[in-house]
Amino acid sequence: MTNSTIQAFAAHQPGGKLEPFTYEPGLLDEQEVEIQVEYCGICHSDLSMLDNEWGITQYPFVPGHEVVGTISAAGAKVKKLKTGQRVGLGWFSRSCMECEWCMSGDQNLCLTGEGTIVGRHGGFADRVRAHQSWVTPLPESVNPATAGPLFCGGITVFNPLVQLDVKPTDRVGVIGIGGLGHMALRFIHAWGCDVTAFSSSPDKETEARQLGANHFINSRDPDAIKAVANSFDLIISTINADLDWNDYIGALRPKGHLHFVGVVPNPISTQIFPLILGQKSISASPLGSPTTTTRMIDFAARHQVEPIAEFFAFDRVNEAMEKLRSGSPRYRIVLKH
Repeated sequence: MTNSTIQAFAAHQPGGKLEPFTYEPGLLDEQEVEIQVEYCGICHSDLSMLDNEWGITQYPFVPGHEVVGTISAAGAKVKKLKTGQRVGLGWFSRSCMECEWCMSGDQNLCLTGEGTIVGRHGGFADRVRAHQSWVTPLPESVNPATAGPLFCGGITVFNPLVQLDVKPTDRVGVIGIGGLGHMALRFIHAWGCDVTAFSSSPDKETEARQLGANHFINSRDPDAIKAVANSFDLIISTINADLDWNDYIGALRPKGHLHFVGVVPNPISTQIFPLILGQKSISASPLGSPTTTTRMIDFAARHQVEPIAEFFAFDRVNEAMEKLRSGSPRYRIVLKH
């Protein structure tokens, strides 16, 4: 199968500038597809990997794991995906399909799962490859230009609704109205829940309500948080900052969950007694399985859940990365060919 040169953008050292880069992908595996990239979102994980923040980056490094494009080639054993079909690809590009997690439908928990930008080249390129199981068909009613962030940020905030069996009658809080949080508000509102936005930026209240929040609380005001004690079935934290987590545990109803999808910098410290008394839980989750990702995309299509994005041409990739680094996007950045 095809092995023609792929044109990409790569960094050659931690925090380095992304420069034009070509590589030979080799022969296409019989279970793989090759995607002609149309759009690729930029995620904070791309920045973390660029800077080798997690100590796992290999250089030259090609970021990009929020890919939307059309299949340009398919391996001999690819059955359900066809050349020319528009698809999406997220954080995962392969899993073993043999371990207990893969066999039980939790491929996202595979201990040997492959990340699209970990130890291989990602989607800041004209083409990218992945195992067919991790490539998701895109419904025609989903806007391809803004769909890329759904395959990372979107599935990250959607997965807890499935894993924690969230009911439409539940009261749910979302901490942080940023790249993850704004999609969380839209998904949870469409799920039918009563939604409260917690944000340190009071100027975001109007926008948070437009995104689906029924209520808004200034997270810098401890009294406002204490005033909603015993209120929430679930609070999802999307931020990468440290807060007084005891206040949020106090805001949970019995059997409530404080659930993390954002990576906070320091260990979480809390008294265990309030957890025991209320049978409350602190939990976390990664992105979803292929099946959950398909459910997320179908749900987004049905309820018109769309990320808010701004666009940069691929040749402005360094400008786009610096805008992300400054923390100024509202709310996602997407590269386009």
